[in-house]
Amino acid sequence: MEEKVSSETREIIARDPYAERIGAELIEIRPGWARVTMRLDQGHVNFMGMIHGGVIFSLADVAFGAAANSFGTKAMALSVGIDFLAAADVSDVLNGEVELVTRAGKMGFYRMQVTDSSGKMIAQCHGWAYHTGKPLE
Repeated sequence: MEEKVSSETREIIARDPYAERIGAELIEIRPGWARVTMRLDQGHVNFMGMIHGGVIFSLADVAFGAAANSFGTKAMALSVGIDFLAAADVSDVLNGEVELVTRAGKMGFYRMQVTDSSGKMIAQCHGWAYHTGKPLE
């Protein structure tokens, strides 16, 4: 396995328009691993005044996409499961971290976790990615 992500691949992943729209920022990336952060605000709350579950899922998914595509080839999610473990505070920063657990041919199994700034686990996820082998462009 390669030891680092090429600067071109990192730049492509870091320019994700959806991640930018929701305020998710790629902090660190290695082959099969990524960390993304998001500063929460009132725009992330649902009708109950809590951070929307879709926001938490989106942060995990952005990190998942970064890690899965870190090899410089296109990969896409086939399935993702999430367990919400705690509520996030609207004034906090969330961290999404993901790692490749195993790879079998074109399939990769990944684990994700979302934590708050104190390290409290907000959600845990798992997902399968399909690695196409086609270069990122």
